[in-house]
Amino acid sequence: MDNTKISAYPVWFKVPMVLLGILITGYLILLGKELLAPMIIAMLLAILVLPLTSFLERKLKFPGGAASFTALFVLIAGLFLLFYLLGSQLSNLAQDWPMFKEQLLHTYEGVRDWISATFHINLNNDSDYVHKATERLLSSSSAVLGTTVVSVSSLFIFLVFTAIYTFFLLFYRKRIVTFILAVSGAGNELLVHEILEKVQYIIRKYLSGLLLEMAIVSLSCCLAFLALGIKYAILLGLIVGIFNIIPYIGFITALLLSCLVTFSTGASVATVGGVAAVIIIVHLIDSNFLFPVVVGSKVRINALATIVGVIIGQMLWGISGMFLSLPVIAILKIIFDRIDALKPWGQLLGEGDTAKQ
Repeated sequence: MDNTKISAYPVWFKVPMVLLGILITGYLILLGKELLAPMIIAMLLAILVLPLTSFLERKLKFPGGAASFTALFVLIAGLFLLFYLLGSQLSNLAQDWPMFKEQLLHTYEGVRDWISATFHINLNNDSDYVHKATERLLSSSSAVLGTTVVSVSSLFIFLVFTAIYTFFLLFYRKRIVTFILAVSGAGNELLVHEILEKVQYIIRKYLSGLLLEMAIVSLSCCLAFLALGIKYAILLGLIVGIFNIIPYIGFITALLLSCLVTFSTGASVATVGGVAAVIIIVHLIDSNFLFPVVVGSKVRINALATIVGVIIGQMLWGISGMFLSLPVIAILKIIFDRIDALKPWGQLLGEGDTAKQ
């Protein structure tokens, strides 16, 4: 890449052009959510199961289509077991919704009476408002059910397209690599090969480490919650493990959800405090010992870039954007570190003291 032409432009011209390019790229990403989100997830899943596909082709002499389909089937079977376990737990949780409502209303009335007696404030109007809001919520259950059906249908379509993309990315991977080499220009083959190999290695190690971390965190929380004797211990343990994938924000969300669900089941304040203590202790152990060993060495992204990436991902694509933010940033950093004109951006995303480099 010729860096002399790029450096010839003055700073007052380059900075607005970079900002304009970022804005246009963000707008196009927002518009292309329906296509890009399942495509990126499919790319990550394809990288994850690529060793299995290669093993089936080379060792067991499977045809390309059969090897890709078998690897996809194994992946879908694992995800199906996870979703089935979550669905069975959530169905039990939905049956106890009237009890949750009763417990929350009872707690609200207790807090209201305490505030009225302590601070001599009349909260009767607020109580009427809460009761009316609850009645409206229950009366609109049919609308909520219809929205849920639409959401489940959209999720099913999303998963179907993701599976289709994953299969074709595995099946046509050699053709895709040939295309990338052809459009990269003569003389850049070694650089492109290095980037592709590095992306595959980093993403595969990151995803496998993340799955291992999620399993350890979920199992630890499930055992601790079962020891505390709380209801929905398995569900809450899975929620903590899954939300732990989202950096920083996931821990807070899992903590609030677990405490709220535990409190709504009629558990004592001490039990709720025990749940919070378990999640905090597991998070501290995970952040300081487990994550650096299992995942941290694979993706070196600084905390600021991680938080900003998660927030931007949520603004653009919602929950899926939050989950995809860190792998996408890792891929961008690999590309930035190997192109001279983009190395400052790679240093901005990475860890360590770059001033001495």
